Amino acid sequence: MRIQPRQQILGIWRALLTSRCSGGEWTWGGCDGSNSISDAEQLLCLLYPATEIEALALDDPDTVQDDVFATLAPFFGRARDISPKIVEILEDYLDRYTGPTGQPVFSAGGYLRSSEARAATARQLELDVVESYSKSLTLCIAGLKYLRSFARNTGSRSPVSPSVSSRIETLQARLDHRLTTAMVGLIRSFVVHTVEPESAAGRAMLTMFNQTHVPTNVVVNGVAKRLERLRMRLCQNLTLSETAEEDLREPGVLFECGWSWGIARRAERVEFVSSDMEIAKVDGLAIDHPSLYFTVVALDCINNLADPYTRESLNAEQRRLYDALRLRWELAQSYWSAMARYGDGRWPLEDIPWRTSDGEESDYFSLSVSAVLIQDLFNREASDEHLTRAAPIFDELARRGRITRRVTTDDPARQLHVPGVRLLLKGTEDLDGGPVLQWLVSDYEPVLLERTLQAARLSSDLVTRDRLLDLAQATMEHLESRAYRSGPEAGLWDDVERVFATDTTSFDCPGRQMPAPRPQSPSWSLTERVIECLVVADAIFRQPPLPSAASAMRALELLTEAEHLLNQRLLELSERDLSPNRQSLEQIGLEVARARSVINERPGTAHSICAEALRRLDKLEFAGNDAARGV
Repeated sequence: MRIQPRQQILGIWRALLTSRCSGGEWTWGGCDGSNSISDAEQLLCLLYPATEIEALALDDPDTVQDDVFATLAPFFGRARDISPKIVEILEDYLDRYTGPTGQPVFSAGGYLRSSEARAATARQLELDVVESYSKSLTLCIAGLKYLRSFARNTGSRSPVSPSVSSRIETLQARLDHRLTTAMVGLIRSFVVHTVEPESAAGRAMLTMFNQTHVPTNVVVNGVAKRLERLRMRLCQNLTLSETAEEDLREPGVLFECGWSWGIARRAERVEFVSSDMEIAKVDGLAIDHPSLYFTVVALDCINNLADPYTRESLNAEQRRLYDALRLRWELAQSYWSAMARYGDGRWPLEDIPWRTSDGEESDYFSLSVSAVLIQDLFNREASDEHLTRAAPIFDELARRGRITRRVTTDDPARQLHVPGVRLLLKGTEDLDGGPVLQWLVSDYEPVLLERTLQAARLSSDLVTRDRLLDLAQATMEHLESRAYRSGPEAGLWDDVERVFATDTTSFDCPGRQMPAPRPQSPSWSLTERVIECLVVADAIFRQPPLPSAASAMRALELLTEAEHLLNQRLLELSERDLSPNRQSLEQIGLEVARARSVINERPGTAHSICAEALRRLDKLEFAGNDAARGV
């Protein structure tokens, strides 16, 4: 199937409103219950594309497009009622996730699961995680962008009532406060982990980095040299504990940096924010060990802050927090990108699956490192050489994840999707003596799709880009097969058992009747991931097509010939000639001029125009010769 961002987003909006907005009321909750993350994802399914894609904008009732309005009308009513309703939904979200003291609540709730037979305690389910801060940050940015645009577009032409205007001002202040708090949480969740080369963790890291099988000391020295500047930036620009800084300055010590699952147990306080902000001083539980998954989550949301419009709207306190986050963003991205490509031979990233320092291996970890690499290449405007090497990695990950290959009986790849990759949140057991909690990650397909699209957007090589877009199409088709096909959730995700069922009789095979999908609430995590992918696809398709050197040369050859023959024909006409012959030549002249104006950006189009112009010139010449023979 083709990826069609506009049509597919409208389809998701229609399914969202049908499923969760019956009776005109917005209903929270999904397959993981109602919590600060899931409810933010549910709202982002609507708000994120509405603020990122101009054609789907909802903030100006006079410019809402017909098909967009037709999709939303059953729930929102009139176009002028859309924004007040979104204000109401945002208010409801903030009311649900603001504590009695006015502090934002970031509890993960049903996303946290026990890794043991005993259940998690009530206080454990109230824990914050990096995903909580990430989704809140993204939601606050989208909400603030929407409200500011709404106020700007309707202030003079369709003024809102004083009561709505007052509510908008209050809502903006509340979103600003939640944004600031989420930024503080992200800063305090960044960790640096030092590792002795002889330890189990050190040996696991060296196994990945030593792709050429050289002596261990050569790899240790090589990694130290590669990361020397990064190591100095960590020591000079971050506030680390005395022990951590001493370890980091040791030349033979390996290290890694990124985000843990939540606020680190040795996290420094953030002193320059308001003194009543509890998150700036609360003691953390997370171990000082970066998680690839939460690192990528943090990098993605911080990248949203880099938008110039968003940066300009930050207050002084938020700009200072942004500078601190941006520094950590650069450090983590540089580290993982460098380690993914370390050495002169095969990249460690090409040695699938990636092995983390705690000895865990998974194709999902390779996908996570690939995500960091692509984002780093995008920001550095790297050459296509790196993307040419990255494309086969995505192909391999698609095969290993059974996206471009069929699922077999007892296939271990099923674990990537059902129940997903299990991440232990070490340190959670210190709260109330509860069990170690775990986080299940089952978004392998949408992550692969989004990173493949980003790589295609970055590539300037036609062959590589075409290969990546083909893979993206195949991944989207596979992902669509996981959407519900009937019932109130039809068009939403995730009916994963349709594709990755543990019972082989449940596979969607010719000649076998599919069992009716069991009733289930939608997964807003996966649905919102699909929305993100479609927003990336929209950005790709709005770019001009990639020019081909061969096509440009051929187009130039045809253009030169067409202009020359046209000038020859015009020489034969007198100034008083007003015949249809002159009119045809003047029209051909306009077309040739059009071809010259687009030849650099769209050589294929120029080629087509010139070919048609040459055909018409030849027809005129043939007609003239035929007339001469008749005389």
